[in-house]
Amino acid sequence: MTYVTTKDGVDIFYKDWGPKDAQPIVFHHGWPLSADDWDTQMLFFLAKGFRVVAHDRRGHGRSAQVSDGHDMDHYAADASAVVEHLDLKNSVHIGHSTGGGQVARYVAQHGQPQKRVAKAVLISAVPPIMVKTAGNPDGTPLEVFDGFRAALAANRAQFFIDVPSGPFYGFNRPGAQVSQGVIQNWWRQGMMGSAKAHYEGIKAFSETDQTEDLKAIEVPTLVMAGDDDQIVPYKTGALLQAKLIRNSELKIYPGFSHGMCTVNADVINADLLAFIRG
Repeated sequence: MTYVTTKDGVDIFYKDWGPKDAQPIVFHHGWPLSADDWDTQMLFFLAKGFRVVAHDRRGHGRSAQVSDGHDMDHYAADASAVVEHLDLKNSVHIGHSTGGGQVARYVAQHGQPQKRVAKAVLISAVPPIMVKTAGNPDGTPLEVFDGFRAALAANRAQFFIDVPSGPFYGFNRPGAQVSQGVIQNWWRQGMMGSAKAHYEGIKAFSETDQTEDLKAIEVPTLVMAGDDDQIVPYKTGALLQAKLIRNSELKIYPGFSHGMCTVNADVINADLLAFIRG
């Protein structure tokens, strides 16, 4: 098991596969999952000759179940600790959902200042801000996230079956090809982590305003989302990201769900490869 210890003493688990002299691709997972959520992408890009790296966010997966630091600043700093430990340069950072917020803050506050980032990808990502506010009137009402917290606190195991069985992968849509294995793997990853980290992570992914992070990104950035994303609506996510990031390319996929990296991996992987090589 490979770990790096952060400046505040947290052990972060990471995977590092492939040739050490190849261009690195660093993957940042969504809530409440782990680095394992990127297995399909990591195997694909490994076969294409890249070095692939992914870590478990603090309190998630195999990383330490610490009490504190479940916020975007610590998430980005932890990612930077992995990157600095491995001395990764000319890297492509790819983030899904909450991991997209993590990428935005990492690139803006760590990666670009350290000149370690070549490109970035935000997939179904949470920035600039999810929750409905006066400045974000089309956002998701706070009551929805309060419902997430209540469901998690009451019966996390059942909640972590309901989310992937329904809106996350679009398995609640008529005619959807439901994969029980995908549902169970989501549940497995979620239940490995800390209930406290997951509970507090809801605030981190929904209420963190990352407008300035997006404005600060200068590297070429691919923004991807499905137009049937029931978790992070693309109109308040991807469309705004593409407007705020000066050097961005936007791809909206008709009918694709929030979990399109998994259930539409063939399409997503091909487009990621084209962007990275382009």
